[in-house]
Amino acid sequence: MIFPPQTGTCAPRWRTRRVYAAFLSVLAIIAITALPFNRASALEPIESPDQYSLPADMNGVHFYLITVDVGNKVWDNFGHTALRVIDENTNTDVVFNWGVFRINGGPVSFSYNFFKGIMNYELGTQSPSQEFAMYRSQERSVWQDRINLTNPQKEILYRRLLWNMQPENIVYPYQYFFDNCTTRVRDYLNEALSNTIATQTSSYDLPSLTFRDQVKGHYESVALIGFSLDVLMNSNIEEPLSQWDEMFLPLKLRERLYQVESDVAEDGVRNKLLSDPQEVMLFAPPKVETDPYQIASVGLLAPVLMLLLMLKKIRMSYFATHSQIGLKFPSISYRLLGLLGIVTALFSGIYGILMLGSWFVSEHLDLHHNINLLLFWPTDLLFLIVAMRWLAFCKPWPMTHNSTPFLNYYMMAHLLSMMAYAGVTFLQLVDQSTMDIAVHVLPGFALFTVLIWLVGFEPAKPKNTFF
Repeated sequence: MIFPPQTGTCAPRWRTRRVYAAFLSVLAIIAITALPFNRASALEPIESPDQYSLPADMNGVHFYLITVDVGNKVWDNFGHTALRVIDENTNTDVVFNWGVFRINGGPVSFSYNFFKGIMNYELGTQSPSQEFAMYRSQERSVWQDRINLTNPQKEILYRRLLWNMQPENIVYPYQYFFDNCTTRVRDYLNEALSNTIATQTSSYDLPSLTFRDQVKGHYESVALIGFSLDVLMNSNIEEPLSQWDEMFLPLKLRERLYQVESDVAEDGVRNKLLSDPQEVMLFAPPKVETDPYQIASVGLLAPVLMLLLMLKKIRMSYFATHSQIGLKFPSISYRLLGLLGIVTALFSGIYGILMLGSWFVSEHLDLHHNINLLLFWPTDLLFLIVAMRWLAFCKPWPMTHNSTPFLNYYMMAHLLSMMAYAGVTFLQLVDQSTMDIAVHVLPGFALFTVLIWLVGFEPAKPKNTFF
């Protein structure tokens, strides 16, 4: 049978990629963190398997594992897996790729569906030359390995691919850890080998790693995304990986399959499931960026400490007996305060909106019950207006008698919430990993909150005063 070539890739190939780069970055965050943490069910059985015609000579059918290294873009930091099928009976050579998704209805509609949990990926096929050209343009290393299968095993795998090519089966509900382009290959091979992969890999020692560890490790080349994912992922992601789970990663799947024995034997010796490794193309891996927590710690704490050193008392008037706290060199210090305010309001507000909003509009579970909501509040986004005024006018925000109590209660509640966050973290009262955030982000954030409470707002003038 000749499989029809189709365009397929883990990310859509647009002519104007730079225009969509920012959109895909946000989409990748939503895609990874907003997934239901439910393990994929067993493969759907094939009804009436005899309806699929197989090649006359399975000796002429050859399967190859295609493994693609991680890239330097947000959406390819875990790599990619595909299957190559060469059929000498029909002289065809096709690559099967389960990483295709389509932007239906435009980017905004697509990202909203992602957030709600509607993530439909599909199987695409195209020629090896097209597939490899795409990875060459992305400067990603590619390896090809021969899969040693018996003819009965080839029949099972070939029939599964034919089943997957049917219109009603070509689309599948994507789950980042449990049903993706790599797990599809893993599951199909495991089916063909009568569960041998799951059985043989279950005995290997595995370091005590969690899904969070894998996510953080694979986003070391994109510091902002790695930091954001660590904030947005809740305790669901702390679950330890099993041998089977770990093979959602393309490079780990290849490594594990090289440890599995095949039923194909030569001279009485059984081969490994994979053999004949070939480097199709080789590029340098993405460079690891600076630790995002060091950036967040120094970038927030250092200027806050500098501003604290610039505090001074300001007499309200010559006749007044009271004074307020302000900043020296206001043309400089309030601009710095405004810049810090814009950054913290954006990060805290957006993170809070994503975590809290998911409870109301999304069925995803990995953003729910997130302890980081104690630290990052959606309402902090409103402080963008205040921060921009600091930046523009270099003076405190004027308060009224009506707004002052609200501000005081808000700031007090924020600081109490930060104290609670520190308590549950250092006393280990929750399963969610928050130590990095508590150590590197919380101190600067708390001091900044105290600072703007002291100098960011001008108190309302006392009533019944002449001055």
